[in-house]
Amino acid sequence: MRPLDLSVYLVLDPELCRETGMVETARLAVRGGVTVVQLRDKAASRAQMVATGRALKQALAGSGVPLIVNDDVAAAVEIGAEGVHVGQSDMAAERARAAIGAGLILGLSVETPALAAAVDPALVDYIGAGPVFATPTKPDHKAPVGFDGLAAIARAAPVPAVAIGGLRHNHAAAVLGAGAQGLAVVSAICGRPDPARAARVLAHAVARARAEAVR
Repeated sequence: MRPLDLSVYLVLDPELCRETGMVETARLAVRGGVTVVQLRDKAASRAQMVATGRALKQALAGSGVPLIVNDDVAAAVEIGAEGVHVGQSDMAAERARAAIGAGLILGLSVETPALAAAVDPALVDYIGAGPVFATPTKPDHKAPVGFDGLAAIARAAPVPAVAIGGLRHNHAAAVLGAGAQGLAVVSAICGRPDPARAARVLAHAVARARAEAVR
């Protein structure tokens, strides 16, 4: 697996992206500094996921930004995506890794330090840690962990962590200070009038937080 930059991780939401569209939102957001794009659409059929994923692949071509598909391993393989992200209630990491092979990225949602400590780095490349705050974009999420909980999860994990759950640019310093490598966001970019600018604000906030941390 190639190195993965988790700095600004965009999770696409079909409802929030409805006006601009998921493909155009992703294209603009990458222009602004998004480093990973995840396609998440729980209501889509396999054919719809594949069609959207292929359009995303075309939009991201040449950018170096990987496309991750949420949950649907078969769709990810058919799309030719760079990876898959699964939750604790989705396909087990062992099965997901067996399905996608050694060369693709595999992410796993983790809500507790115990789950983080149980991650097998031979299977999983990164974790999505949280939710840090409650968020309406995923109403069935677990209880928010806050920054202290995020730090505990990141410390326990044997792989890099990206924080998720109600995050905005002003949380960048706290997220990095807790040990995560970046922010995964939905509504901070999806549905914004200017996705490129929204992504740029996030990317600059992460860069500033990193620069201040090494002073």
